Amino acid sequence: MNTVTTDDGHQPQDSPPEAGDRPTVRAGFMPLIDAAVLIVARERGFAAAEGLDLVLARETSWANIRDRLLVGHFDVAHMLAPMPIAAKLGIGHVRMPMIAPYVLALGGNSIAVSQPVWEAMCLAHGDEPAGPGDTSRAVAAVARSRRAAGAEPLTFAMTYPFSGHNYELRYWLAAGGLDPDVDVRLVVIPPPYMVDAMVAGQIDGMCVGAPWPSLAVENGIGRTVTTKAEIWKASPDKVLAARAAWAETHPRLIDALIRACEAATRWCADPAHHLDLADLLARPAYVGVPAEIIHRALTGRLKVAASGQWVDFPDYLQFPTDGGTAPATRHALWFAAQMLRWGQVPNAAEAYAAAHAVTRPDIWARALGRELPVPRLAPVDGEFFDGTAFDARDL
Repeated sequence: MNTVTTDDGHQPQDSPPEAGDRPTVRAGFMPLIDAAVLIVARERGFAAAEGLDLVLARETSWANIRDRLLVGHFDVAHMLAPMPIAAKLGIGHVRMPMIAPYVLALGGNSIAVSQPVWEAMCLAHGDEPAGPGDTSRAVAAVARSRRAAGAEPLTFAMTYPFSGHNYELRYWLAAGGLDPDVDVRLVVIPPPYMVDAMVAGQIDGMCVGAPWPSLAVENGIGRTVTTKAEIWKASPDKVLAARAAWAETHPRLIDALIRACEAATRWCADPAHHLDLADLLARPAYVGVPAEIIHRALTGRLKVAASGQWVDFPDYLQFPTDGGTAPATRHALWFAAQMLRWGQVPNAAEAYAAAHAVTRPDIWARALGRELPVPRLAPVDGEFFDGTAFDARDL
């Protein structure tokens, strides 16, 4: 057993009970680097220190995560931040009240395009475009050129219709002047299969979490053009989600899991642990890709081109400390606003009510013995790359 220490005033048990004596919490996760907090909570003993037997199950698609959580195969899950809102609204699947009491990671996504599309973007731009603004305009020029020539539209893959990937990809395309529902083709592909789809020539681009864009670059077929952190600063991508009824019935378990996750988050955030974390996540049972590729995402120093070009993205993937794991109503409301913008839900009042209901900083505060965070709903300067101000008070 690894020795577990915490620095938040919470004292774990000196001798955690054996697994057979601990209540079991079953958690589903996808093979992505931002599942690290749950993996570390189990592997480094933080969950055991809180008296939990945390059992992890790797899945291949977000639809599987959704379905197994809804029917009770999982108690909690590593989940796309907009998914609990969609479940609460009953869009895309059955209606199920869910909550998101903890943020597992900020950022972590990238948009990558195939090498032929990148070359066309450079030609349209006059040189290599850099940053979300230039790249969005360059890809728009390529898409319009294809349409004018009567060619097939560009095809971009994202991981799930109710995902940050979908909304960030759409936001980036729209900022360049494209209608994502008319000028390009959007398809859903599970993260582990995106690189294969690009190799097969089935997609021209992808928006997906680490480490999959880096693998496309490493295979010489893709080019990273922008990141989630550049599009929308300090924004959540994955949350800890649970069925509302389960959380209400098991408050001690959800509180203990949140404390374990908070200790694991601090461990993951420490650069001194990044090599060990990369080795852990590289195991076939977890992410299952080379540790060196994983380490790039943890440091934010990414190889963006097969030719060997490297770029530093300081905020690429964050395991937030200093209260950053508290779910923010403002972020949930932005996701609800995107559901409205792209026609996934017609009623603004219902969408915003669902965002409020799903976001549970009160449970986070209860579990950690913290004060309830004050919601920030007014526009935040520099939040989005195109200068757009999002006012979460305006339905």
